Amino acid sequence: MVKIISLFSVVLKSFSKFIFKLILFLDSYIISAHDFKSNNTTYYEPFRKFSVDSEPIIQKVEKLDYKELLNDYLLKHNKHLKPVSRRRASKLNFKGNCPICNAPHDYIYENNVKAKQLLCKVCNHTFTLNKDFLEKIVFRCPYCSKTLERIKDRNNYVIYKCKHKKCSFYLDKLKKLTPEQLKEYKKHPSNFKIHFIYRAFDINFESLERSSMPNLNITVDLANIRHSKHTLGLILTYYVNYGLSSRKTAAIMHDIHQVKISHQTIMNYANSVSAMVLPLLEKYPYELSFDLCGDETYIRVKGKKHYVFFFSDKTKKIITSYQVFRNRDTLSAIISLYQTFKKYHGKLPEDLKVIVDGNPIYNVAWSYFKSMDVNFDLFQVIGLTNNTDIDKDYRPFKQVTERLNRTFKDDYVQMNGFGNIESANAYMVLFVTFFNFLRPHKSLKYKTPIMLDGFNKLPHMPSKWLSLIDLSYSCIN
Repeated sequence: MVKIISLFSVVLKSFSKFIFKLILFLDSYIISAHDFKSNNTTYYEPFRKFSVDSEPIIQKVEKLDYKELLNDYLLKHNKHLKPVSRRRASKLNFKGNCPICNAPHDYIYENNVKAKQLLCKVCNHTFTLNKDFLEKIVFRCPYCSKTLERIKDRNNYVIYKCKHKKCSFYLDKLKKLTPEQLKEYKKHPSNFKIHFIYRAFDINFESLERSSMPNLNITVDLANIRHSKHTLGLILTYYVNYGLSSRKTAAIMHDIHQVKISHQTIMNYANSVSAMVLPLLEKYPYELSFDLCGDETYIRVKGKKHYVFFFSDKTKKIITSYQVFRNRDTLSAIISLYQTFKKYHGKLPEDLKVIVDGNPIYNVAWSYFKSMDVNFDLFQVIGLTNNTDIDKDYRPFKQVTERLNRTFKDDYVQMNGFGNIESANAYMVLFVTFFNFLRPHKSLKYKTPIMLDGFNKLPHMPSKWLSLIDLSYSCIN
């Protein structure tokens, strides 16, 4: 019994020492963490804000002859330029010629493996395995005139970077770092942007016109349907205005109006009407203000997330973009903005403002339009609290888009998703047509965003839908 008690006391004593050491460790860890936080508040940020540098110096690459370059090398150095000596472990898979001087692959070696960048030993030009128009252009830093290095290939654009250590842009950014920031930069250089960066876009501006129009087809000849025109107006009213699904619309048509119709016929009618009113929605002479706000929301297509980029006039409540995309990326943002800008039917206003959230795809989209000489001011409202003056001044703009998203979601929630992206785009066209031409808004004193002549005298909503379809014929013809 005495041995057991003594053994227990030893264990208890060692355990108490362990607890004491653990308390000291935690106390010192908390103090050091507090000191680290207090000493690093000047430069620590949860994320690095997106920034766009000035335009680079752009030069077209002149075609060279590798045979002449080899002869020049022989005359200058009194010896032949040897091909690249390769090791077995670094065997080059590229079997083509240099796009600048046409030198064979024996003179080409890998310059940057991650970026798939190759270097020609004869002409000293770099190129990548992606054959595009950028291979014919040389980008030079506007501060040091050195050639920019191609570092990353993104969807629809390529990132170039100036890595010259004596570049004035780099040296100025380096001087502005505090001693603490300089230490952090040496440990984690990717957290700081101190090199000149340029994004070269591989997007044809003319192709945006085709991409900004949803691909819709008229599946049913509305002039020869076996139901009455009033029935068609009722179907659109229930399906679009009240956000009922096609099955519920078919049920209410049978239960209330004694019209037997299948849900697939309702879908066919809706898709055909959307194709009819799309030209009216795109070609109508809108009178937009100088303030636009936008945001993206998601819908389900075959159970997978797809995205809708809503842009609207903050003052007049007119929706200007509404297309469904498979991805929430830069190209989707560019197409949505282009769809909005063409609603001005001419030159954009000089003081045009676009207010969005903090998603960096909008910054890249702004940079693309700037390179195409399409200028506007971009303001980003980030988070739920007003941390900056921009957040405080433009949060009401952002709330307009959030309210639009909620209005759409209230109707969409009964759709249970869509079977394909064409049906999703067809519904978006109908929803925006209703929102712009038929839906009264409280902020507009219960008027519609676009007042059409004679619509106030029509007796009910089905007749307004039928008049809207008749008005669309003039846009088609």
